[in-house]
Amino acid sequence: MEKRSSLRFKTRFDSLYSTGAAEGAATLVDLSYSGARLDEVSILPELGTDVRLYVFVQPVLPFELEGKVVRHTENGFAIEYKVLDPEVRRLVDDVAAIVNS
Repeated sequence: MEKRSSLRFKTRFDSLYSTGAAEGAATLVDLSYSGARLDEVSILPELGTDVRLYVFVQPVLPFELEGKVVRHTENGFAIEYKVLDPEVRRLVDDVAAIVNS
């Protein structure tokens, strides 16, 4: 059984992502303090690719995350955040509050 170091929150938010060379759309389906998982991706970046992710929790102002592709999944990919700073923790806490309400 795989053990994760961070609590994960199941989500379903529209998102866009950019690798610098390409842009795509996806659904954010899993979020934690250390990374995120995207499904229904339009473009599958290679492992190790840097990704900038824009998540539309509220329609007007998306929040932004940066990470590296660490694994491919059946329908998408997972990223590990580049920087684990307090801002990322706050964003994850905000999303967790929305999802759990």
